[in-house]
Amino acid sequence: MNGVHDMGGMDGFGPVEAEPNEPPFHQLWEGRVMAMVRAMGANGGLNIDSQRFARESLPPEVYLASSYYKKWFLAVTNQLVSRNMVGTDEIDAGHSLRQSAPLQRGTFTLDDISRISKRGSFARDPQAPPFFKLGDKVRTRNINPLTHTRLPRYVRGHSGVIERINGCHVFPDSAAHDQGDNPQWVYTVVFDGRELWGEGADPTLKVSIEAFEPYLERP
Repeated sequence: MNGVHDMGGMDGFGPVEAEPNEPPFHQLWEGRVMAMVRAMGANGGLNIDSQRFARESLPPEVYLASSYYKKWFLAVTNQLVSRNMVGTDEIDAGHSLRQSAPLQRGTFTLDDISRISKRGSFARDPQAPPFFKLGDKVRTRNINPLTHTRLPRYVRGHSGVIERINGCHVFPDSAAHDQGDNPQWVYTVVFDGRELWGEGADPTLKVSIEAFEPYLERP
């Protein structure tokens, strides 16, 4: 989707300042939020793409003013309410007020932690051969969806070359909206810097992205 979260190529936000020796979590609640999101994903109630879309859907003023895990917390709260897993009154109370709907994969115990902490594979069997081959010149589609997409705005409508074919994977644009895996081929596409940024760009600059097949067309 188009939103303030898609900051690639945008001016005015300054450099990314790395924090020396940054800890995994700055506060205890951040680790709890991550555990909650991972548990819901492992249970099947949410998936990584629906979680990303929920964060992208936060109002711009909230998104920009929130820390990394604050975005996670707000997004997962919105998802739990919208999917009728909890009520807003339970959020306000801080505990369950009624019997919830059964979880897809039941409840977890301590014995399950090691298993559910491992991220699963998103590779899938191909439904058809790849449409493009190495060295093909392609153009990214100039799409402006209101739904989730992994195609950055700054490459839309620009031409590049297929550099690598990375197999077939779950299509985020479908999975984010509970439309199934819809497996698609993924390509590494390399762009000349001047194609993206104009004649004033560094002539030696190359930019590569991973692009799903539906994002691409022949020039």
